[in-house]
Order: sequence, then C-alpha cells, then structure tokens
Amino acid sequence: MPPSSKAEIYATVAYTQSLARKIKDDTYKYNGLIRDFLGTFNFTFHFDYCRTHLPCLLATKKNWKEKIGLWLSGILTIGLLTLIMATVFEDQFFFKSDAKEKLKEQNVELIDDFKIVSNESGGFMDYFHQFRLTISPADKERLIDQIKSAGNYQDAVQDMFDLRSGKIRYSDKNTLFTANYQDEWNYIYEYYKPNKQGYTPTWDRISISKTENILTYEKILD
Repeated sequence: MPPSSKAEIYATVAYTQSLARKIKDDTYKYNGLIRDFLGTFNFTFHFDYCRTHLPCLLATKKNWKEKIGLWLSGILTIGLLTLIMATVFEDQFFFKSDAKEKLKEQNVELIDDFKIVSNESGGFMDYFHQFRLTISPADKERLIDQIKSAGNYQDAVQDMFDLRSGKIRYSDKNTLFTANYQDEWNYIYEYYKPNKQGYTPTWDRISISKTENILTYEKILD
C-alpha cells in the first residue's frame, strides 16, 4: 500500500474518532440541557399550578365560610325583623278568631257576629291586653244573664273593687279565684290565677256595658 494511502487512512480514523468524541460530548451536553429544561418546566408547572389553583382552593373554602355566615346572618336578621314586626303590628293582626279564642278561655261565647272596635297591648315586665267589641243585643243579654246567674254573683261591691287585692301571687297548686258582680256602668266577670314561682299571676276581666252593646276584655300580667 502506498505511504500516501496509509496516511490518508490514519487521518480518516483520527477524524472519525474525534467526531465520535464530539458527538458523545454534544450528546451529554444536550441531555443535560434537556434535563435542565424538563426540571425547569416541571418546577415552573408546579409553581404556576400552585400559584393559580391554591388561592382558588383557599378562596373556595373562604367563600364557603362566607356563604354560611351570610345564610346565618340572613336567618337571624329575618327572625329579628319578624319579631319586631310582630311586636309593633300585633294590634293590626288581631282578628275575630283571636277575640273568640280569648273569650273562650273564660267560657264566654259570642254566637252572633260582632265588630272589633279597638285592640291594644303592650309592656314587657307588666304586660296588658285590652280589646273592645260591639256585640249583638242578644249576646249582650245572654252574657249578662250568665254573670248574674253565677253562684258568687254580687249585686253590689265596694268602689274600686279588685279581685287581686289580698290574694297570693304564687302557687304550685291549681288555685284560682273568680268574681261576678255589677258596678255603676258594667256587669263584670273577673278571673285571677296565681302561677308558679317565677311566673306572673294571670288576671282577666270581662265587662259588659249597661248602656251600650260593648264588651271589654282586659288581661294584665304584673
């Protein structure tokens, strides 16, 4: 083989080896770049995900709590407004059925139709409720007869008579007192019941006017 040919062969082999080493070095270099890229991408992805979604998750939890708070606040507000309206407008929401129920508690019944003339109530420590009704002449006469036919009816009583005077205020027993009488202006039925300790006594009075077809109901808790 001519010398020139050997030299060319050696040169070719050396170039090939150099190229192989370069390719190997570049491969490691590119692999490193790829690893760095993938690592950076992975970190960036997770960082961006946490930065984007974590506040959303926290906000969702926060919004859930805020919604619960708003619901509870709304319920309490509605309840308070209902209580205030019921207290303020109690007199306006008093109907004939309510009057009949109150009278029925004292065995007083109205058969004919009637009209509510007035209705008042109020007080917290000392509660009172009073309403006046225009009743039929027939109901008036029947109720007067009911009062006058009672076993404890009195045709005359002292001025400013009050059934509660001298009576106990509290009792664990089913103690009650009644009175049926007339004064200068009305035929009157009174009911007084001491309640358990810590509860105010119950006092009801129903008056039938002598001159008008008016029934007056009064309840006082003091």
